[in-house]
Amino acid sequence: MWTAVTLWTALSIALIAYVASAAHAIARGGGVLVWIAGAFAWYFGVVVLLAAVYFAIAWIFRSPRPRELQITPGATLRLVWREYATLAGAAPRMMFYRWLVPDPPPEPVNVPVLLLHGVLCNAGVWHRLVQHLASRGVRGVYALSYGPPLASIELFATQVEAAIGRIVQATGASRVIVVAHSMGGLVARAHARRYGTTRVARIVTIGTPHHGSVDAWLAMGTSLAQIRPGSVWLAELDSAPLPAVPLVSVWSWHDSMVAPQTSARLPGSIDVPLIGIGHNALLGDEAVFARVEAEIAAARAATTGGDR
Repeated sequence: MWTAVTLWTALSIALIAYVASAAHAIARGGGVLVWIAGAFAWYFGVVVLLAAVYFAIAWIFRSPRPRELQITPGATLRLVWREYATLAGAAPRMMFYRWLVPDPPPEPVNVPVLLLHGVLCNAGVWHRLVQHLASRGVRGVYALSYGPPLASIELFATQVEAAIGRIVQATGASRVIVVAHSMGGLVARAHARRYGTTRVARIVTIGTPHHGSVDAWLAMGTSLAQIRPGSVWLAELDSAPLPAVPLVSVWSWHDSMVAPQTSARLPGSIDVPLIGIGHNALLGDEAVFARVEAEIAAARAATTGGDR
């Protein structure tokens, strides 16, 4: 809710100011088409600036990559374009998240899925994965929007526990599989540390900075402070045992927002490194979709019923 409200408010204010400026200029003889084109240039230009900052930081603080993992100039262009396109579409997906990613109707499901988003996001970022899973006949997929956005990860963990309670009641299941992107993976681990894994079948993290990311220094907030490399909170989390369920870490050597990229490696987890994919583009990547679907199938096959 908080992220969507913030986006709606900020864009509404910007639009009103832009329209007022355009009306004044047009009344003085300015071109209408120029101002219409300018609106699109303004939005997509902001996204270009954000993407440039993220990629610059990711490059400066990058993890050393083995020669065989380096990508060609063409692959680099695809990497940048896919990340840019994902960022450009993120705001609309988060603004309309209630319609794009609604909760499924209550029905019996063997091991439902709970999706956890990253910092400053909401459930809307999962739209493409939810669509993919639906097309594959995977039922019982829920996406939680927690907040306020910059509050403590520990608060988010309590909201996850409440969401799991609602999901198991709606589906009749005893456990869920948690799939988390970015900070969401830390939320999942914080939840397991506090509440245990009695109601969690397995955890899949996607692009999660398990050991922090320098990007967290770009803004203020409790959750961002917790994600900064060397934070007390991360040290305490790492000192706790890993969740007593299968934990899979899917990540990219070319992540554009987790720097250094190998921060996503978590000793004791199942390590699934990818190449040539940006941080946000992981949420729309076919290889990631396939791995998530396989983990859901494995979790469901391990329990009685094995349905989708």
